[in-house]
Amino acid sequence: MKPTDVDVAIKAASAGADVVTSTYGGSSTRFAKSPTDFATQTDIDTEKAIVGVLTEHRPDDARTGEELGSVGNDAAVRRWFVDPLCGTLNFAAGTPLVAVNVALFAGATPLAAAVADPVAGELFWTDGTAAYRRWKDDDQLLQPTSRSGLIDINCDGPLDRPFVGGQLVSDPRLRAAYGPRVISSTLGVAWVAAGRRAAYISDGAFRDNLHFAAGIALCEASGCVISDLDGNPLHTDRGLVISADQETHDRVLALVEPHLRAVRSSA
Repeated sequence: MKPTDVDVAIKAASAGADVVTSTYGGSSTRFAKSPTDFATQTDIDTEKAIVGVLTEHRPDDARTGEELGSVGNDAAVRRWFVDPLCGTLNFAAGTPLVAVNVALFAGATPLAAAVADPVAGELFWTDGTAAYRRWKDDDQLLQPTSRSGLIDINCDGPLDRPFVGGQLVSDPRLRAAYGPRVISSTLGVAWVAAGRRAAYISDGAFRDNLHFAAGIALCEASGCVISDLDGNPLHTDRGLVISADQETHDRVLALVEPHLRAVRSSA
């Protein structure tokens, strides 16, 4: 029987996770992308494993991967987004905060996505309608909650100008309300859907963003509240705020607003 899209997403992410697990904690060849960024051989090998699954089961779909680029018709309705190893610097340093991201979209509509945590051995997945955590072959529905009181903040911002993430981490108002965390991996996005984080905040652009596509799909399917930094629908302006509930979202936006205003006034 032909596997469903979500079956393929899970199989692809699992194949990638197997590669990461087999090399985690060892040495890996590095390939510089810029003075402050690099890929490892594991990034490349992981993407090849994922692409192998997609090629076998969905050869007619387009795909975009971080390391191997885009394949297929750019105008294709169905496209896979592959981020083989989110948290490469963590991985290279032996820090167990990495994610393997695979997502299928038809235009702007998520059809399936999977986020694997290779070190913890768990996998988060969605068929576009609900989201689940798979642990030892048991699937449990993801239920966002703000009980943790923790917020992940993406601090991988630009080097040539101020950005919201860096300012928020040092904001005493935010630290009085939430515990800021900076794990430098989109695993934090999946953790909002799973109820391990109250919110996730990032600067940047997120349309067709292969690093965040799978995590955002999980959060949408689990019922998280998602907007840009102004509270508008995602992709309207800039940035990303994902919250477990509306009350948390409103509170986070109020904390973000003065920093966003300051960044804009300095531009």
